[in-house]
Amino acid sequence: MATSWQDFENAQPALATTVRTRFEAFRHHVLATLRLDGAPRTSGIEATFRSGELWLGSMPGARKVADLRRDPRFELHANPGPGTDMAGGDIRIAGLARWVDDPATLARFTDEVSPPEPFALFRAEITEIVRTSVDEPAEQIVLESWRPGYPGVRVQRRGNSPEPAVERWA
Repeated sequence: MATSWQDFENAQPALATTVRTRFEAFRHHVLATLRLDGAPRTSGIEATFRSGELWLGSMPGARKVADLRRDPRFELHANPGPGTDMAGGDIRIAGLARWVDDPATLARFTDEVSPPEPFALFRAEITEIVRTSVDEPAEQIVLESWRPGYPGVRVQRRGNSPEPAVERWA
């Protein structure tokens, strides 16, 4: 099951704000796609949130474009930023990238974003969002995840604890 960014925002507004803020902190992120032979490929990419959607843009001849047109599965990893503190956590979005060839949609996007032309555009359908962070005072790793049709999950684990604390929310 996959859903739009807007549906995710409606279902999980607090987590959506955290995720969006983290992605908007930097322009470039890391995209994982599947090569023709099934091996993973990572590439830099720009991502933007507009009109209730997550959009992925690229140069039309890039390998990632060919990968996504052949197999739309992707994972987008937020730029970790400078240093090693991972402020905002480590965030990734998995989903299906749908190639956009509708002239009206491309024109609206161009009016709003002014991308370098020519460009290839994909609309992301989200299948999973995961945020990993550290609660320093509690000395815990915190994992928050969400998938369409399921409640959100928050797992907290101390570094040496065999049993994590699990919380589910609607």
